[in-house]
Amino acid sequence: MTSLPRSSPLALTVLALLHYKPLHPYGIQRLIKEWGKEQVVNVGQRASLYRTIERLLEAGLITVRETERDQQYPERTVYEVTEAGREVTRSWLDEMLAVPKAEFPQFPAALSHALMLAPHELLDALERRLTSVSATLEALDAGLAAESASGLPRVASLESEYLRAVTAAEVTWLRAVTDDLREGRLPWSAAELMAFAAQQEGGAAIRKGNAWQV
Repeated sequence: MTSLPRSSPLALTVLALLHYKPLHPYGIQRLIKEWGKEQVVNVGQRASLYRTIERLLEAGLITVRETERDQQYPERTVYEVTEAGREVTRSWLDEMLAVPKAEFPQFPAALSHALMLAPHELLDALERRLTSVSATLEALDAGLAAESASGLPRVASLESEYLRAVTAAEVTWLRAVTDDLREGRLPWSAAELMAFAAQQEGGAAIRKGNAWQV
């Protein structure tokens, strides 16, 4: 077995689904969508799924069970999880549940540069985001209600519960910030920001000079 590939949501999901039963890549992708895992795993590009499978295969975490041949479809390689794969799945799962990981989503990165916009421009952008996130929250609520009505055990919906909580928190925050922007409680201007930046740079130069004198 070669060195272990890095853990990732997609790699963990592939291993987890192969605990359920041996599958070919199309079957894995279908189950991800049928079980609602596309909410937490990016399978938009099929190539990424094939690359992940190849890495797991090279590491000995999965193995080829058989090759299906059907006149209606191209040959399909069916994979199954190995004993090493089962051990790694549990290890990854424990680590990903217990240890917060530094992640860098694009929204906070964009917020860190929001001062480049005028207040009315930022308000417009955040109002559009609020509309979209509110719709997502409604969809999550509907999905959770349907899962509860179907009798699905709660443990199978924990990721949806978490996404719902995070999404609801973002809606609350967006409403507060857009209200502040709309009412003029969050003002700024390019001139004020440039003056503040210049002041900070001057302070840094003074602190650096003082450090050399110590």
